[in-house]
Amino acid sequence: MTGEAARAAWLAWLARERRAGRNTLEAYGRDAAEFLGFLTRHLGGEPDLAALGALRPADLRGFLAERAAQGDATATRARRLAAVRGFLRYLTRHHGMAALPLGALRGPRPRPPIPRALSAEDARAVATRAGDAYAAGRHERPAMQAARDVALFALLYGAGLRIAEALALDLGDAPLPGGGAALRVLGKGAKPRLVPVLPAVREAIAAYLRARGPGAPADPLFIGARGGRLDPAVAQRALRAFRRLAGLPEHATPHALRHSFATHLLGGGADLRAIQELLGHASLSTTQRYTAVDAEGLLATWRRAHPRAG
Repeated sequence: MTGEAARAAWLAWLARERRAGRNTLEAYGRDAAEFLGFLTRHLGGEPDLAALGALRPADLRGFLAERAAQGDATATRARRLAAVRGFLRYLTRHHGMAALPLGALRGPRPRPPIPRALSAEDARAVATRAGDAYAAGRHERPAMQAARDVALFALLYGAGLRIAEALALDLGDAPLPGGGAALRVLGKGAKPRLVPVLPAVREAIAAYLRARGPGAPADPLFIGARGGRLDPAVAQRALRAFRRLAGLPEHATPHALRHSFATHLLGGGADLRAIQELLGHASLSTTQRYTAVDAEGLLATWRRAHPRAG
């Protein structure tokens, strides 16, 4: 069996047995074709099943190195390696090819994206004026919804919560003026943490509760127009509406408020370990992404202000 025949058989199997979509088949088909083309140049001829079964990790590393030299991004090379692994695994299981010692081969690790924070002015606008979007249009409970959005987004920015963490809070958890110094939050993996809550955030939540009306301690804190626990999609849609109204950038999202919380704390001199605890990150390396954001901000300020930067 030639390499090209093997590729065609693999793609037919993916379509038939795995019900792979057209886009997946096209992408994997291109990846396998690139790999076979590399092997033809590398080995001096089109590989057959025996040649494919004699490959070593160094051959795959050579393929990835060539693709990097051709300009493939890290994520693209990682996808190509996944496709090639699947192709070779298929040949081993379905066509009797010798198993390859590829277990120790590690693909390129895509760098996690740098968090995109809002400016302090934009974050403050969301946290104090998000309810302005309810001044126009038809809403079932506009006063409650406006106060709710201000309270919710003030909490996300003021305490660095994930939106799921904020929406999981009950009335009995509400941080009100004169209450305890910290709010207990259940993060990922049900891991609890304590976060301080600013007086301005407590006031915003108190104003929302006056518009919301009374309820039992186990009732959801943030509710939709009909009284159920607020859906994250509704909160995201509300912020999109305010973003258009206020002319904010496209990355002004509920999660960007959490990024802004961390970035602005770091810019103000907060310790990275303290920010890790406040955000509930299991690993400090996750929190360290914010140092790149702060460095980018410093560079942007330098470019704007330094007379020789231009």
